[in-house]
Amino acid sequence: MRTDSGRQDGEGSDRTLVYFGWLTLFVYLATPAGALVDIQTSYMLKNELHATATQISTFRLVTGIPVYVAFVFGLARDQWSPFGMRDRGYFLVFAPVTALACVWMAYAGFTYMGLLVGTLMAMLAFRFVAAACQGLIALVGQEKLMSGRLSALWNVISSVPVVAGAFASGYVSDHLAARQAIYLVAIFNLLIVALALWKPPSVFGQIYDRKQAHATDFVGNIRRLVRHKAVYPAVLICFLWNFAPGSATPLQFYLTNELHASDSVYSYYNGIFAAAFVPTFLLYGFLCKRVALGKLLWGGTIIAVPQMIPLAFIHSADLALMMAAPTGLMGGIATAAYLDLAMRSCPPGLQGTLMMLVDGVLALSGRAGDLLGSWIYHSAPSHGFVYCVIATTAVYALILTLIPLAPKALIATTDGESVAEDPVPASRESRKPA
Repeated sequence: MRTDSGRQDGEGSDRTLVYFGWLTLFVYLATPAGALVDIQTSYMLKNELHATATQISTFRLVTGIPVYVAFVFGLARDQWSPFGMRDRGYFLVFAPVTALACVWMAYAGFTYMGLLVGTLMAMLAFRFVAAACQGLIALVGQEKLMSGRLSALWNVISSVPVVAGAFASGYVSDHLAARQAIYLVAIFNLLIVALALWKPPSVFGQIYDRKQAHATDFVGNIRRLVRHKAVYPAVLICFLWNFAPGSATPLQFYLTNELHASDSVYSYYNGIFAAAFVPTFLLYGFLCKRVALGKLLWGGTIIAVPQMIPLAFIHSADLALMMAAPTGLMGGIATAAYLDLAMRSCPPGLQGTLMMLVDGVLALSGRAGDLLGSWIYHSAPSHGFVYCVIATTAVYALILTLIPLAPKALIATTDGESVAEDPVPASRESRKPA
């Protein structure tokens, strides 16, 4: 028989998931790094401003700098509380700043330097929004013992813009003017402001008063981050998982050059691939309450290691699209489990720092893996893609060597169960941040 307390806890969890569902959706639609802006700026740089491939690559490299050093913004989130409102303060301050940067960029007229400066300003401001969002999700996940369900929700909602962008990129470029796309991003940022005015007790009720939210001074925070042993396997696993030498440029060249597929096939492949993760994300949300995280890490990784191997045997574009779904399904449990592990691994009061460190590592590892894959692909014209698949499989297999390094107490429980022993106790210096 379900008690009133259990019913209230369930209703509170449902409200928490609803709030974070909307917040995650708005954040991913509002990011200046998203497909909505990236598609338009890339076409504008190429077709209207006649930028070279090197200039476009430089543009993306420079505007991506705030993502690469994302942990700085996470550390700021954990150290500073705008207006004493903590994460809601970041939404109320920096989402409007991002919107203003977008409006300025659209209003001032499009030049290479104008786009570069405007996008960089928007990216810098939005990193604070992302840090607050991810830090808040991790903090609530730890305190309410629902990091697994929040990981599943986060991954499902964040897949929506990716899938939509993959299938709608051509339509967007043909029917949505660059200014309209940028104004739309500004509007999504204003929706984040509106959501920040909502303060549901199921999310914000006394969360900053509990020990998981307690931090020290700047030096103390850095010291605790370095000494927190759970950080290292979580970050390294995320690095290896996104370091996939065969999944981006080599696959695009393999489909278009060797299988003679159109450019749209690669976009459709990515859309199907991303959409196929969703069912296993939902499955993870069901399993995480019944199976310990450790078992999900092992099982998800074992399934994911051979994820790329079927692509080495395809000989037509149609077959590639058919294989996109099963390969995507193979990666869902692992992806959700790794994010769950990252949330659980955050030191007290440093949720923003670690989650943004993971964010930066994912971006850097993705770029580095693609660079290595491109070199491998072009170094062996006849079997380059096969070698990329082998390299990706070997990298994924290395994750199996890192799982045993995660603190056993941290991964021995299911979602909703208390960790038997805090793997790294909070420092005696811990205090509530100002």
